[in-house]
Amino acid sequence: MARDAGKPIAVTGIGMITSLGVGVAENWRRLTAGDSGIHRITRFPIDGLRTTIAGSVDFMHDEPITIPSHSYVMADRAAAEALAMAGMAGQDFPGELVLAAPPIEHDWGTRRALSARLDCGENSPYSPGRRVHPPTPDLVPYYEDFLNGTLAERLAEKYRVCGSPITLTTACASGATTIQLGVEAIRRGDAPAALAVATDGSISEETLIRFSLLSALSAKNEEPTKASRPFSKNRDGFVMAEGAAALVLEDPEHAKARGAAILGYVRGVGEAADTFHRTRSHPNGQAIIRSMQGAIEDAGLQAADVGYINAHGTGTPENDKMEHFGIVNVFGADGAKKVAVSSNKSMVGHCLTAAGTVEAAFTILTLRDGILPPTINYEIPDPAIQLDVVPNQARRQKVAFALSNSFGFGGQNVSLVFAAA
Repeated sequence: MARDAGKPIAVTGIGMITSLGVGVAENWRRLTAGDSGIHRITRFPIDGLRTTIAGSVDFMHDEPITIPSHSYVMADRAAAEALAMAGMAGQDFPGELVLAAPPIEHDWGTRRALSARLDCGENSPYSPGRRVHPPTPDLVPYYEDFLNGTLAERLAEKYRVCGSPITLTTACASGATTIQLGVEAIRRGDAPAALAVATDGSISEETLIRFSLLSALSAKNEEPTKASRPFSKNRDGFVMAEGAAALVLEDPEHAKARGAAILGYVRGVGEAADTFHRTRSHPNGQAIIRSMQGAIEDAGLQAADVGYINAHGTGTPENDKMEHFGIVNVFGADGAKKVAVSSNKSMVGHCLTAAGTVEAAFTILTLRDGILPPTINYEIPDPAIQLDVVPNQARRQKVAFALSNSFGFGGQNVSLVFAAA
């Protein structure tokens, strides 16, 4: 296959799980209705925690869960739905699998289970400098849980992926990075298709405490469904969430040759990093600006061609301010007021590693159906953020091109331009 640097790449399958439910249809129905999946945490004791709410996915397991196993089950379900929608279930997949998975900083439940099985006592495998090998084959699954690449390898084997199983993490931009790498692989001519999957089942006592120590989480615990307030003056942080999404990406000629229905196109990708701070964007906003500009230029468009922005929109004071700054610089002061901008995180929460793919999927559905999802809980506008945030109710509006932003901790930014089919 020949290299085609600017070629639009077709999306032929979508799979999704979020706090709103399982499957594309249920998620899209509830998102456009303005429903929230944020709720009180019941998975573990919350006494003494500053934040006691989340968009956790609590309907996938009956048994106690670990971060790796929960992440795998959601990724598996999303990939199966995407491949079925694309008409590629039960056959060899002719391309790469690119998986965004949480940086497997394992929860203490998994660690204790392994220590108990090893019966190490003080000689725990977590002791400094100690390396313990599984003494029996039945311990291997416990060790595999600690290998980040194992999730992609298991998915690749199950779905007969012919290309490499790639695992990555670029913080909260990870999901969008999977799509970027899939698009680039197809454009290079490496394969006619790519399976982009992102998953995150990281909600635990430990992760909540860590994000709270960064002053990143909302503490509006009294009314969970109203806690996530992107772009509002009274926003106080993001709501941690779980979920997974998968996209089947294809060379358009390959998709048409096999009679696949095309849901939309990835028209442009942009990426930039600033390496300024562990959590904050550089005050000059240049990486955010370059990310958006790069995606629009890669799509062969002008900013004025974009009719909708699926914002990163976390609801933290810093992120929303910087995203608004970036939009104004890319679209101009007047253009920034005209383009519709909404945040799925107001309803779903922040799916962290999976957020970029979840929101990309919602963006394709936005273009397909001509419905702009709302930013709910928008009651007190921030006078410093002059944007049309599609407040509180979905809007019927056909747009030809949409931009989806994903901005991660550590200054990692990816923007994607999508086009209607």
